[in-house]
Amino acid sequence: MTETLNVVLDGLAFPEGPRWRDGELWFSDMHGHEVVAMTSGEARRTIFSHDGPVSGLGWLPDGTLLIVSMTDRRLLRLESGGKTAVHADLSGIATHNANDMVVDAKGRAYVGNFGFAFPGGEPKAAKLARADPDGSVSVAAEELMFPNGTAITPDGGTLIVGESFAARLTAFDIAADGSLANRSVWAQLDGGAVPDGICLDAEGAIWVASPTTIEALRVREGGEVTRRIKAERGVFACMLGGEDRRTLYLLTALGSDPEKCRSQRNGRIEATRAEVPGAGLP
Repeated sequence: MTETLNVVLDGLAFPEGPRWRDGELWFSDMHGHEVVAMTSGEARRTIFSHDGPVSGLGWLPDGTLLIVSMTDRRLLRLESGGKTAVHADLSGIATHNANDMVVDAKGRAYVGNFGFAFPGGEPKAAKLARADPDGSVSVAAEELMFPNGTAITPDGGTLIVGESFAARLTAFDIAADGSLANRSVWAQLDGGAVPDGICLDAEGAIWVASPTTIEALRVREGGEVTRRIKAERGVFACMLGGEDRRTLYLLTALGSDPEKCRSQRNGRIEATRAEVPGAGLP
């Protein structure tokens, strides 16, 4: 049964990378080539327009916005006056389009990439890049099958990344220097679910957007699914926000083809209520 979802914003090309910050939902309209913020009252404002697709968002400790520029595999820094600077060049690590990311409390950005030409290419493992606050780049993890949505626990001690082409959530311990260790399978998804965007709640469960099964899943460590929210179109990302962090925003679209997304603009932000508030990063 499809759950009733409230459409709070439509007419988007392809919404991705949602974040809740300072009373607003921030997200990338990936194929619309812009970063958008909106209040719970639905008023929207364009934060940044780009000449190509944009994905993951995060903030440095001083509040500076970081934006993943996908095709040139760069991490941009939005400075005062709306100008951008290259914060980090990921092209030496990312073997195809850079994608989603999470930025920790110290300003270290963990950025995934496709790993191969998608769609159409043969799936290949990718590396997760880490960009430090000074812009230096290193390999954080290897052999990830399409590292996608990424989250960090409230204590800053664990990073969890969705491997879309392995249908699993993979966890790492985060050391004091930002390095990742002790890789483990946090949850293996079944039933055809594919993890795209993810977010954590205060009970340690993870909401997983699964475009292939047209739903969002609340998953506990080990793989138990405690709630499924079926939608009418693909669910590509999710975020817990709102005044009490119990509004579950789902970012949906009929497909992800760039040209069709730009011409049809059927992307939506939809919302429902969650029992447990959001926690951790992003």
